[in-house]
Amino acid sequence: MEPTEMQEFSNQLHEANEEGGESLTRISLSISILAVLVAMVTVLGHRSHTEAILMQSRVADQWNLYQAKKIRMDNLSVTVDLLSLQSFANAAGAAAKQQEYKAHIEKWKSDLAEEQQKAHEYEHEVHLAERRASHYDLGEALLQIAVVLSSITLFTRRRSYFFLGIGIGAVGLVIASLALFVH
Repeated sequence: MEPTEMQEFSNQLHEANEEGGESLTRISLSISILAVLVAMVTVLGHRSHTEAILMQSRVADQWNLYQAKKIRMDNLSVTVDLLSLQSFANAAGAAAKQQEYKAHIEKWKSDLAEEQQKAHEYEHEVHLAERRASHYDLGEALLQIAVVLSSITLFTRRRSYFFLGIGIGAVGLVIASLALFVH
């Protein structure tokens, strides 16, 4: 830059500060606040995604437990059926063992219902975490758009970009806040 160009640039910058210095400061502060909100919503979104992943793992573990108990119950049911087809020297002992196995099977049936209920509850928790994460993701995107639109105001000096950005930011904040009410 030549000295005269530098002087001219300096004069333009000085005039811009005199004309709208205070309003540009407010706009810059608003952009900073929007950026902080983006960061907060991003962290909440990441935590919701992590919660969904951890809960999905818990669901898989719960269904594995259910399957293990179901397999044991089915194996014991086959054993009970086979015992009834055979003759034994100690028929009373075999009958007692068969009754014991049947009692185990009945207990496992109620256990299976409980395990299945827990798995469904965990699945519900996964869906809730995913819904919360979706709210945070959309809110984050809108807040980022708001930052960009508001920043355009600094270059164009058109307040319409700022107001549009603030409006979109408000919508993004509301959508992100709705995640707190997902139950």
